[in-house]
Amino acid sequence: MALVEVPKGYPPLEEKKPLQGPPPVITTPCDPWPRPYYLENGLRRVAPYHFTYNTYCKERWRGRELLDIFASEFRDRPVEYYKEAIESGAVVVNGKPVQTTKHIVKNGDVISHTLHRHEPPVTAQPISVLHEDDDMIVINKPSGVPVHPAGRYNYNSVVEIMRAERGHAWNPLPCNRLDRLTSGVMFIAKHPKAAEKLSMQISQRTVRKEYVARVKGEFPAEPVVCNMPILQISPKLGLNRVRANGKSAKTVFHRLAYYPPTSDSPSKEPTTPEQAKLEEARPWLKKEGYSIVRCLPVTGRTHQLRVHLQFLGHPIANDPIYCNQRVWGATLGAHDADASQDSDEDIITRLSRMGKSEVADAVAYHDEMVDEYNRKKAEKMSGELCDVCSTPLYTDPGEQELSLWLHSLRYEDASGAWSYVSPLPAWALPPEGMEGATEVGGMDTLVEAVKDENPEIA
Repeated sequence: MALVEVPKGYPPLEEKKPLQGPPPVITTPCDPWPRPYYLENGLRRVAPYHFTYNTYCKERWRGRELLDIFASEFRDRPVEYYKEAIESGAVVVNGKPVQTTKHIVKNGDVISHTLHRHEPPVTAQPISVLHEDDDMIVINKPSGVPVHPAGRYNYNSVVEIMRAERGHAWNPLPCNRLDRLTSGVMFIAKHPKAAEKLSMQISQRTVRKEYVARVKGEFPAEPVVCNMPILQISPKLGLNRVRANGKSAKTVFHRLAYYPPTSDSPSKEPTTPEQAKLEEARPWLKKEGYSIVRCLPVTGRTHQLRVHLQFLGHPIANDPIYCNQRVWGATLGAHDADASQDSDEDIITRLSRMGKSEVADAVAYHDEMVDEYNRKKAEKMSGELCDVCSTPLYTDPGEQELSLWLHSLRYEDASGAWSYVSPLPAWALPPEGMEGATEVGGMDTLVEAVKDENPEIA
């Protein structure tokens, strides 16, 4: 092999310009502290405040007009609002007002939108602490309060309410997720390692979770295993249903108590053959009492318990989505795995009207219940505008928008290392004048039903 002379030294490195920092943007004009909470009529309210959103230009926005982006991507306000916001300087690009609503957005631009925020009120019930140590806080989340800031909710969220109680610099780290309407046991880690440890246990399915639900009708006395797949039919609306081509889902149900209808509200016998046929097709027209049901989700699909209970013909009695005849039609989606009774398109269309021209409500079982419900309308557009920003205002949420009869009752390690149980909510206790369960026992009956197929939770 011939020897080749190696040149001494290396060529000088090419000098490169330093990375350019992000363009200057306007900052949030206020981050009020203490938070502008006030309590009124059993609700936690947030006084309206100004807030600035900053976002980098997304790839799909490149080369598009600024107003066109807002009109198509941000639909919570009318186009006229965004046009005026751009012209008045409430919307700026790279910290500077633009000359026209037709301004073309480029890669690297930062769009800032300062607006007057109106948050919906939530329940004034406190976030109670079940356990606290150096690593973790176990709380009992009230119904109707979202966990994280999202959509119209910011300060009225679990993490922000807890931050307001413990100090501005405190950073809560939720380890499990509950829907806004669902109440019960939640874990808030104090540092990332604690959050990672618990999240890993949950992902490995070695943590047992038990819920309780109040459902329509007399649920079977023996344990029921629902092993039906669930499909998300509308990501925008967060709507799910049992479908054969969905993701696998399994839940164990066991009735804790059944409370029959009271004697002062007897069922009305059908007076015509047509009415008899109607009641046969829609058994919820009869006052058939309700059941308190224990639920063990083996998998963790979105709305799994609500969807499985609906499929079994015992929806959560006040569920504004899955126990809503205006959305699901005559059979309320029971045993309709192939969508032969109501198509996905029909259901999506009906649900999209809820909360706008119509009120989201649970299915009406009797005419008098409809009348009572109309006296307790849930949140909807009031027809009024804000004096400061002309934003359409909503009425206060009704009971149906603040409470769902679904409660996260218990979390425990399958090996028995730890267990946290919350008290039964008031709606799960025996009604006045009736006897029934006031507490639950262990989870042996629930686990027994699936331990062979799912030994990780045994």
